[in-house]
Amino acid sequence: MMKKMSIPTSKTSLVLFLCQIISALDVPLDLSQPPTITQQSPKDYIVDPRENIVIQCEAKGKPPPSFSWTRNGTHFEIDKDAQVTMKPNSGTLVINIMNGGKAEAYEGVYQCTARNERGAAISNNIVIRPSRSPLWTKEKLEPNHVREGDSLVLHCRPPVGLPPPIIFWMDNAFQRLPQSERVSQGLNGDLYFSNVQPEDTREDYICYARFNHTQTIQQKQPISVKVFSMDSLNDTIAANLSDTDIYGAKPVTERQPVLLTPTGSTSTKVELRGNVLLLECIAAGLPTPVIRWIKEGGELPANRTFFENFKKTLKIIDVSEADSGNYKCIARNTLGSVHHVISVTVKAAPYWLTAPRNLVLSPGEDGTLICRANGNPKPSISWLANGVPIAIAPEDPSRKVDGDTIIFSHVQERSSAVYQCNASNEYGYLLANAFVNVLAEPPRILTPANKLYQVIADSPALLDCAYFGSPKPEIEWFKGVKGSILRGNEYVFHDNGTLEIPVAQKNSAGTYTCVARNELGKVQNEVHLEIKDPTMIIKQPEYKVIQRYGHVSFECIIKHDSTLLPTVTWLKDNDELPDDERFLVGKDNLTIMNVTDKDDGTYTCIVNTTLDSVSASAVLTVVAQPNPPFDLELTGQLERSIDLSWIPGDENNSPITNFVIEYEDALHEPGVWHYQTEVPGTQTTVQLKLSPYVNYSFRVIAVNKIGRSQPSEPSEQYLTKSASPDENPANVQGIGSEPDNLVITWEPLKGFQSNGPGLQYKVSWRQKDVDDEWTSVIVANVSKYIVSGTPTFVPYEVKVQALNDLGYAPEPSEVIGHSGEDLPMVAPGNVQVHVINSTLAKVHWDPVPLKTVRGHLQGYKVYYWKVQSLSRRSRRHVEKKILTFRGNKTFGMLPGLEPYSSYKLNVRVVNGKGEGPASPDKAFNTPEGVPSSPSFLKITNPTLDSLTLEWGSPTHPNGVLISYTLKFQPINNTHELGPLVEIRIPANESSLILKNLNYSTRYKFYFNAQTAVGSGSQITEEAVTIMDEAMASRQVDIATQGWFIGLMCAVALLILILLIVCFIRRNKGGKYPVKEKEDAHADPEIQPMKEDDGTFGEYSDAEDHKPLKKGSRTPSDRTVKKEDSDDSLVDYGEGVNGQFNEDGSFIGQYSGKKEKEPAEGNESSEAPSPVNAMNSFV
Repeated sequence: MMKKMSIPTSKTSLVLFLCQIISALDVPLDLSQPPTITQQSPKDYIVDPRENIVIQCEAKGKPPPSFSWTRNGTHFEIDKDAQVTMKPNSGTLVINIMNGGKAEAYEGVYQCTARNERGAAISNNIVIRPSRSPLWTKEKLEPNHVREGDSLVLHCRPPVGLPPPIIFWMDNAFQRLPQSERVSQGLNGDLYFSNVQPEDTREDYICYARFNHTQTIQQKQPISVKVFSMDSLNDTIAANLSDTDIYGAKPVTERQPVLLTPTGSTSTKVELRGNVLLLECIAAGLPTPVIRWIKEGGELPANRTFFENFKKTLKIIDVSEADSGNYKCIARNTLGSVHHVISVTVKAAPYWLTAPRNLVLSPGEDGTLICRANGNPKPSISWLANGVPIAIAPEDPSRKVDGDTIIFSHVQERSSAVYQCNASNEYGYLLANAFVNVLAEPPRILTPANKLYQVIADSPALLDCAYFGSPKPEIEWFKGVKGSILRGNEYVFHDNGTLEIPVAQKNSAGTYTCVARNELGKVQNEVHLEIKDPTMIIKQPEYKVIQRYGHVSFECIIKHDSTLLPTVTWLKDNDELPDDERFLVGKDNLTIMNVTDKDDGTYTCIVNTTLDSVSASAVLTVVAQPNPPFDLELTGQLERSIDLSWIPGDENNSPITNFVIEYEDALHEPGVWHYQTEVPGTQTTVQLKLSPYVNYSFRVIAVNKIGRSQPSEPSEQYLTKSASPDENPANVQGIGSEPDNLVITWEPLKGFQSNGPGLQYKVSWRQKDVDDEWTSVIVANVSKYIVSGTPTFVPYEVKVQALNDLGYAPEPSEVIGHSGEDLPMVAPGNVQVHVINSTLAKVHWDPVPLKTVRGHLQGYKVYYWKVQSLSRRSRRHVEKKILTFRGNKTFGMLPGLEPYSSYKLNVRVVNGKGEGPASPDKAFNTPEGVPSSPSFLKITNPTLDSLTLEWGSPTHPNGVLISYTLKFQPINNTHELGPLVEIRIPANESSLILKNLNYSTRYKFYFNAQTAVGSGSQITEEAVTIMDEAMASRQVDIATQGWFIGLMCAVALLILILLIVCFIRRNKGGKYPVKEKEDAHADPEIQPMKEDDGTFGEYSDAEDHKPLKKGSRTPSDRTVKKEDSDDSLVDYGEGVNGQFNEDGSFIGQYSGKKEKEPAEGNESSEAPSPVNAMNSFV
């Protein structure tokens, strides 16, 4: 059975996989081998003194190794200490502290040795130290009295612990003390004040030390700080000193920077390679200095440099020798600067260049162990054999030590041993074990047989062939059962036996055979490779912009190999989706309901299979109307202007386009907000024009493409001073409401336009073109004043001026008004009518004198009405119609008149008051016109050769009827029209019998009436003469009989069954049964005919599936072809394509297409009917 293995396709996973498979292979545990240390405790091992001490030492080997320990360089007698035990089959020590042991008693340096018959491996020197969290020493802390602006350092001086504690400052309420550029904690735990302020006064500055190993926190006694401001200091001095001394107390003065730490101008710092370098500069000064860091002669390393503690600490991670140099910190304020140079030297504990690796050799082979390390200073290399310095170890003629290399020549089984390489300098050491194992073993393949590898197409495929043998076997790969050895650039062969196919294609799939051979034997193994289609996202999520509270959906449609099961995961900002029921994850989409601002972000669809992973992301931008502006501030207050500024609210991902400023007048219209102005969205301040005597409040509304924000909170109120009005009322008018008055109206000023209290109006008027003085009156804050006793419709000059308690508005402009109108006095004269045609007339009149209008001339009205029709001489209800002609017109058109009718009309003048008297009625007649169409045309009593026509006279004769005209023509089967016949009929007739018509023929009739003017519109009808009475009877009888319907259904069903049988038999091939019968009983008079001369040949197998040529064959029953039949169904009925449906039902629809003439010359135009078709069979 194949074991399945999936090879990852990502680059990171591939690198890890390669590192795993191409590393040195272990010796199988069933073969003899020296010990190998597999697990050990760290070199510097700090333990919790309250818990048992566990010192790890695990090893493997064949035979299983035994373990021993040294403590402080001497053998540790484990059996003699009841508190110490060693785990079974292990070298791990357990020191029992919890049952009476003391951790301090077991401090020291421990080393483990694992030994078997082939050698001994040793562990690192493990230094055991219990953690310590001592208490703070008792000390008397004096209160700190400091002058405002001075610097201050509060010392923490925590107890020395193991490991060192973490320092932080808090108050009595266990709240962390706020830190800033002015107040911050140094690396040593002290609290530094660049300058103190009065708010720094407090009695609970407490330093805490947290010891993580023992999970304890130690607290220093509270420190008191009292800051004296200069005002309070002067008060204190004044109580004790003379006036002269009081004025000697200096105010808070600014000072240039001074470094609090480090002191001096230079210092040095040594750090080890790979550690974190921390450099610190804290300065005093007022104003608070700002710190800047530079590296002399170079740049601070990118991506590894960080600034902490308000840039007072420079942090460089993973330092190397290249980071050595001079680092300068510069503290600067407005008064000057100070700097300090820290000379940094990076040293290095030993680190590996080449660590020794295990050697497996066969007898007589050569090999080397290489141990190379670097450091600063350069480390020294020393060798041990089985834990003993190689200089005093038993001699082995096959080895030779050459500095950092041991050379082995012609080894034998006794050469097996474990060698230790020690690289050390003053900052540390490295210790590595590497064994030499001399074995003679035939090849073996460690990879399981028939292992199945699955990879994605176009990805690397790595086929494992883990092997072992001594001497080292040679590895060859084959593909397929009889394949040749694999070579070439398309394959990569790794030293550990792995076959790599850098780009696996579909044709790379198959069975691969790995063969391992050495001088002692040969072995092979098969593995299998399957290539899968890559997973793809064929429709990725797209960038979306959605309004708040809307719905949005991201699509993620995938395509994958059918044998792989994909899982789709959605992330938001590279984290799991919120646990919110608004997020709906579907099969191929993610829907978010009721979107909110917090849903804004990047959404990623990740598709995972066991072999690959793909992802696609899209950004969701949630937009909304802006948040309201805030912090409105009024500045620059003047009598007529003020400056308003504000801070915009969040624009919610849609830029603010403009701000709308509104105002409220709390004095005149409290609670009502008015539009003031608007400014672009980039502007946050505006100068506003003001009016006097208004108690202003302002608010701002932000606008973006989504909509308007809520209004901001109102600004503070600002009351402007009173003044006389700046403007007068608008829209002043003088219009009389009665013949003897003048009504003066105006739009009153709004509250803020009054400019002050006591708003009134001065109304003035005088008759125009008369040398009169102005008449004036002062009225309250109203909008109308009525002047009585005026002449009728006389022009007046009118003006209205505003005033208040502080004075008058500017002189107003004058407007012209009129006193009241009265009805016109006279009617228009000389009314004349000119009849243009039977429906249109033109009327003329003389204008009335303007003085008699007594108002504004608005126009003339013409009243006209129909008296009677001249043709019928019957009166009817009079319905008057009115046409209005605006302005001073003297004529007008009267449309829509009825022909041959008697009319009357009169004319009246119109002003603003109403209509004047009517002119005398003027009569006129309209001439005759053409009549309307006859009211109806009805055709009755059809016979074989006659039709009876009846009609009604026109509804509107429009004159005297003189006759009717009848036209008609036949319509044949194809809807073509025959010759047109015309008959003139007297006007007093109302019916007519047409004779000598063709039977069973359709006719079309056209009928209209005439007056002396001409013919009116016509009315049309169609009718059909009947067919032979016997045939019609038979048609009706047959068509309604049930037997006829049943017969037609049976015929259709029979035809359908025959067609199906023939189709099945023909598909089976071979000769038709009927043909075989003909062959058996051939008629001597009928000879087979060849196909090319239009005769019939034999039905053969070879031609069963060939198309039939036209006219090439005749059915065996010798029936006539359809086109030769005299009784085709198509020939019956008018315009019918006769055929049967698949269910046997007859199809016959009336068609307007032109068909060929009936075969028997039948010219009947009767309607199509299946009965006609059946008649051909009777």
